[in-house]
Amino acid sequence: MRNGRSLVALASELERQLSSKRDLVLHPSLMRHETREAGDTHLIIDHPGGGDFAVTELARRQLAAKLNIPFAYFERMRSEQPQLLDRNVNTWLQCDEGHKMVRTLDGQARAVLSDRYRRLDNHDLANAVIPILMTLPDVRFESMELTDTKMYLKVVVPPLAYTMTAGDIVQAGLVISNSEVGQGTLSVQPLMYRVLCSNGLIVPERALRKAHVGRALGGALGSDDDALRIFQEETLRADDRAFFLKVRDVVQATVSEKTFLEGAHKLQRTMGVRLTGDPVKTVEVLADRFDLSDGERSGVLRHLISGGDLSGYGLVNAVTHFSQEVDDYDRATEFEALGGKLVELNHRDWTTLATAA
Repeated sequence: MRNGRSLVALASELERQLSSKRDLVLHPSLMRHETREAGDTHLIIDHPGGGDFAVTELARRQLAAKLNIPFAYFERMRSEQPQLLDRNVNTWLQCDEGHKMVRTLDGQARAVLSDRYRRLDNHDLANAVIPILMTLPDVRFESMELTDTKMYLKVVVPPLAYTMTAGDIVQAGLVISNSEVGQGTLSVQPLMYRVLCSNGLIVPERALRKAHVGRALGGALGSDDDALRIFQEETLRADDRAFFLKVRDVVQATVSEKTFLEGAHKLQRTMGVRLTGDPVKTVEVLADRFDLSDGERSGVLRHLISGGDLSGYGLVNAVTHFSQEVDDYDRATEFEALGGKLVELNHRDWTTLATAA
């Protein structure tokens, strides 16, 4: 499993971000786009409660999408014709309808979202679920991380274990993930941890899924003072409290013996899938199906060969083991989820992989 932050480091960063982030809900006409040296883009919020915010790549993508500007063209203008980009964006901002939520952190506009975006924030989520996770027997906080787009909590519950073969044990766990910037729902998923090589495998079944959609926050504007609304972090906490109360039952169900054994038995069945074709071709088919880069394909193949297990189980472990080498934590987690997707493949798809030549 890819290493992340410690629990203490995660808590410290969440507290720091809490004092730095701010959400602005406003009509697009109150925003002005400006491209500066080296193609740096800024959103200027023309209101006393606003400011000058550097725009992240994700926010640029979201802004372009909301204004129906193809992102490739947006980026070409940014690098070649910055004044044209500003004219385009500012013209469409003035014409746009409805309200937008601009999420800011550390002086940056990190997301441009609909005013119907329902905030389920990392600080509140962590405060709600970490005490629940601590009640699990001998729980181990294996890997936590805050990336630009998501928060991850990955824990292992060692007492709930299953022996795949002699000396090869998997333990139960779960992963909780959340995005504050529109890059995924809040979810709780089962996780299996292979002790032998510290691999983590995320089971595709979603034990909990909460979309970030709610009522519009813009509404009718009654005065200039209402034109831009600044929502502090405590504003919506009460609304989230009822939802977070459900998490305890979901966590317990996710690491239940029944759920864990179902996943372990499916994983064990991949041992019976023999890779009788060319391993190189098998990994190529895998790479084509799941959109792996050339470097990722080479890494998975290296682990498959070095592991010496030309079976479905060996391929699953090659994928999840390679995740530990991936620098980007989001992408590493996608490889842990890919291992789970392989476990769920039907007989026909496994045959395609196993017999590739």
